[in-house]
Amino acid sequence: MFIDQSSLFSEIKGIILQSRQRVLRTANSALLETYWQIGKLIIEDEQEGKERADYGKSILKNLANYLTLEFGKGFDERNLNNMRAFYTAFPIWNALRTELSWTHYRLLSRLNSEEKSNYYLNESIRNNWSSRTLQRQIDSLAFERVLEHKALESHPDTIQNLMKDPYIFEFLGLASDVKNSERSIETSIIDHLQQFLLEFGKGFAFVARQQHIVTDTSDFYIDLVFYNYILKCFVIIDLKTGSLSHQDIGQIDMYVRMYDDLKKSESDQPTIGILLCSEKDETIVKYSVLADKKSVFASQYLLYMPKEEDLKALIENDIQRFELKNKK
Repeated sequence: MFIDQSSLFSEIKGIILQSRQRVLRTANSALLETYWQIGKLIIEDEQEGKERADYGKSILKNLANYLTLEFGKGFDERNLNNMRAFYTAFPIWNALRTELSWTHYRLLSRLNSEEKSNYYLNESIRNNWSSRTLQRQIDSLAFERVLEHKALESHPDTIQNLMKDPYIFEFLGLASDVKNSERSIETSIIDHLQQFLLEFGKGFAFVARQQHIVTDTSDFYIDLVFYNYILKCFVIIDLKTGSLSHQDIGQIDMYVRMYDDLKKSESDQPTIGILLCSEKDETIVKYSVLADKKSVFASQYLLYMPKEEDLKALIENDIQRFELKNKK
């Protein structure tokens, strides 16, 4: 009897990989529970009338020395402090998500609010973020850049709640101190599409680059086209270098109308257009269709990772503009 060896190999390979995954998940769960229990004991011992400063200087240091002598690496004073912070941030063991690693939880435990921690935890699980990706999202203030809209909008399924401003594209590897062409930025986005989609937001799937649109009289090429399965609509992107102009806004508005007429199906929601620009003139934004149109938006992009204080200032300015706009 003939045996399909390639099929046999594939089946055995699948069993081995699944088994290894179960072992890894079990080991990860055991490690998290161990560190959580240690953090719990430290907190409980600390709360028995001991002063925090004295505790940190003496008992924790001595404890680290004893544990390191007995068990080796992994129990130094710094890691014991991490375990303490872990339990403090996540005091209910049954609420922990064991899909995440100790490194994930170590990063989450350092955050200064429960809302922020929950955001990054849920996004890590939903998008299968590695700990390295989680670190980048925290460093780039992803929570603040998205939540500036969520804090002001009650409905979660809107483009405002999925967009960020500014976007940070340091992963494109383009120099920020020279003038890059729109084509070179577009090409680099395609070359780094996975990272771009991760930065761009939830629910986006790539559709086309330089999509050709033909009308009765003219030909047009749209830089980038995506589909958002959360909003159930096409999202077209026009890349701009330099200052935003009225002509740019008129063009993206025309593209949106054109796409609705020629490409959108009856089951799709209305098309959304986003101008990604390196500089955003707020006067032009204020006195253009961007101020009141719900289908056309502008967001700034940066080709470098700014300092935290500079990024916070950009976000704060954008929040203030958003609040003023919604008071009108």
